Amino acid sequence: MAGKDGDVLHHDFYTAERWNNWLNQVKESDFKFEESDEPQGKEGAIFVNMEDDIILACLKIIAKCEKKQVSPESALEYVAQIRDVALAEIDSISEDADLMIDSLQTSLIGSFAACECYLGGDYDEKDSVDDLVKVALEAEASDDIEIALATVAEIGALILKGNSFSDKTMEEVPYGLVAEWLDGIESISAAMVGSDSYKDDEEDDGKN
Repeated sequence: MAGKDGDVLHHDFYTAERWNNWLNQVKESDFKFEESDEPQGKEGAIFVNMEDDIILACLKIIAKCEKKQVSPESALEYVAQIRDVALAEIDSISEDADLMIDSLQTSLIGSFAACECYLGGDYDEKDSVDDLVKVALEAEASDDIEIALATVAEIGALILKGNSFSDKTMEEVPYGLVAEWLDGIESISAAMVGSDSYKDDEEDDGKN
């Protein structure tokens, strides 16, 4: 796999086959919402693991970029390739599973936008995460969806830079697109404070 500026890496960060493996697991799980309308048990965990798997792949790309093993331009290209795999329209599995995957893909829109914003340097390190959350919500309320997503992307870039949300701010975010995108940003934050194995150069066998 090579980037447009000649970078050659020894493995694919994420493949369509890997994504399809997850979709097959969803099919086999026969996932259904319980009465609480919340994903339950092992079946519900599949969707969390699907999202984490993609986010870790993106974090690996960012780590290699920060080590100057891949250029920012190629890193952006690799993230775009993962985005195209994960956000492609899928065949219907079941009503409940389709709802979960739709929510997961919406969440990942925020994750990908954050990675692209960070790699492109399109953010101001002096900005406040909590203030930007308010800006994003105001944009959503005014139906300025592009501005809302661009603001969420900047929030994600700041999280990738090491900033954090305040619990109070997140508790006050009403359900909507911004909330779902921010869920993708929170998943990035959680992955960063978990295992940092994504920073290693070990081979990834592409299996899950």
